[in-house]
Amino acid sequence: MAVEFKDYYKTLGVERSATQEEIKQAFRRLARVHHPDVARNKAAGEAKFKEINEAYEVIGDPEKRRRYDELGANWQDVGGDQGVRRPFGRGRAGSPRGEPSFEFGGTGFSDFFESFFGRGREGFEPFGERAQHEEGFAFPGRDVEADIMVTLEEALRGSLRKVTLRRTGSDDGGDREDTYKVRIPPGVREGQRIRLAGQGGAGYGGGQTGDLYLRVRLARHPDFSVQAADLYYDLDLAPWEAVLGVRAKVPALDGTTTLRVPPGTAAGSQLRMRGLGLPRGDGSRGDLYAVARIQVPPAASAEERALWEKLARASAFRPRDR
Repeated sequence: MAVEFKDYYKTLGVERSATQEEIKQAFRRLARVHHPDVARNKAAGEAKFKEINEAYEVIGDPEKRRRYDELGANWQDVGGDQGVRRPFGRGRAGSPRGEPSFEFGGTGFSDFFESFFGRGREGFEPFGERAQHEEGFAFPGRDVEADIMVTLEEALRGSLRKVTLRRTGSDDGGDREDTYKVRIPPGVREGQRIRLAGQGGAGYGGGQTGDLYLRVRLARHPDFSVQAADLYYDLDLAPWEAVLGVRAKVPALDGTTTLRVPPGTAAGSQLRMRGLGLPRGDGSRGDLYAVARIQVPPAASAEERALWEKLARASAFRPRDR
């Protein structure tokens, strides 16, 4: 099956020369429109949200972006039908029993992403080649691993996902496609592996079948970043709100909540909202932190400038004298 090139810059609607901040802003803008919880067409929104996430996963990361840019227009010279590293590799020609290749559906990532930025197989020696030298021995099948994109909402509540696995060149000489209902448990973490026992590569000589592992990749969220079970949200405040205090509406996975910002809140302060994060292993939930960011008005009217000048004369605050 041909691998379709993904133009991640086009997906996010930015130029190839865009800064990382411009890419981040483009992702957030699109993700807020197409997030499944707010999109008018939930199915279409979910598909678009995953495309946007995949694009940001690559070009939103400076190292992955560098690798992607190096592929350029000649990406098929290192990929495509001939040289591309398909998920978990293709069986090697010349062995008594060529191993099948594995292709996935429903994981949230495209074949292009898996080919160049996915996990790849775990590097087990192909049983076919070992069998050439050790006939009569039984060897277990290799474990197979793929990435699966999980939204924060799924990590909070859990979900049931349909994942397809196509084996090309299976033992009977044909192709085989299996569909699995995969349970995403509440509280899954980045990098956690979900095991489907006995669904990996076939064993040799009566050896045990390998396992299938789905490695969790948490989808980027337009509002939150994640640290373990805690969520972090950038809370923009006007200077007077930071000085005087304010009651601010803050998004949460459970719905919008109201946060009391105390007077004198400094930039970088982390305001804690208990129990609004992701599930922990003990059944409790992590916290949501609003990180204060003081925003200065881009321009001031004559009246506003006069008020700022009056405040400057009246205030004894001298930040550089501390």
